[in-house]
Amino acid sequence: MENKGNYTNLYKLVEKLKNADDPKRKYEFILWLGKKLKVPDNSILISENKVQGCVSEVFIKANYQKGKLYWEGYSDALITKGLLAFLINGMNELTPEEVVSLNSKFIEETGLKASLTPSRSNGFLNILLKMQSQANDFL
Repeated sequence: MENKGNYTNLYKLVEKLKNADDPKRKYEFILWLGKKLKVPDNSILISENKVQGCVSEVFIKANYQKGKLYWEGYSDALITKGLLAFLINGMNELTPEEVVSLNSKFIEETGLKASLTPSRSNGFLNILLKMQSQANDFL
């Protein structure tokens, strides 16, 4: 695991899921995050922000301010929206370097794989990869 220093928000979310022993509770937490996700400006709903390889429609956009990335995103499916919110909340205010160097192992640590369909699990990773790709554009 990376130095948790700047990844505090992400690892707080990972711990919360890791400590929920019932898969249903993990799911509920993800749904709750999805419901709290701020509705983005429609201008982000363009092909360059679209996450490929997701069954549902997912868009993510990085905004760069004072050396840090701030994310906004949209998904038309509640579970996917929750996964998106998980990543946005966990990765807001990281530098592009931190986002790019983030190891995707934390996804396994959440224990969500047992609760998610393979396509959702794959979508979760695809959202992360899209975020890393966008962060890389600021390097």
